Amino acid sequence: MADLFSDEWMKAFMTAWNEEPGLVNSLEEIGFSSKIAYGFDDDGQPVGVLVVENGKAIDAKAFSGEEVNWDLRATEKNWQKWFDKGIGMTGLGMAYVSRKLQFRIGDYSAMIKDPRMAGPFIKSFAVMGKV
Repeated sequence: MADLFSDEWMKAFMTAWNEEPGLVNSLEEIGFSSKIAYGFDDDGQPVGVLVVENGKAIDAKAFSGEEVNWDLRATEKNWQKWFDKGIGMTGLGMAYVSRKLQFRIGDYSAMIKDPRMAGPFIKSFAVMGKV
């Protein structure tokens, strides 16, 4: 498979995202639209971007300097661990507090307090594990 968060990987992630009705439908219900960047904690900028409109992923690509609503960073080892084993609410909280998962852009507190967003966010890690 392609390198994590590369253009090819992001396109495969977009396909997997759209094939997961529990993710798409939940986010569509709340009108979730966003540009989500993913990358590694030691890098100056993200690697990949997923564009979501009303819950559905409509574009996925390598990051090219565009403005994003969310910028999520972790080590490659931690990303892979979460893809393989899942993260869950407790794991997500621990990862955030320990800075293993960094929200360089985006409001973690607002997201985690809203179960309509928190559940799909956690589900997105399982979807990444399918790529």
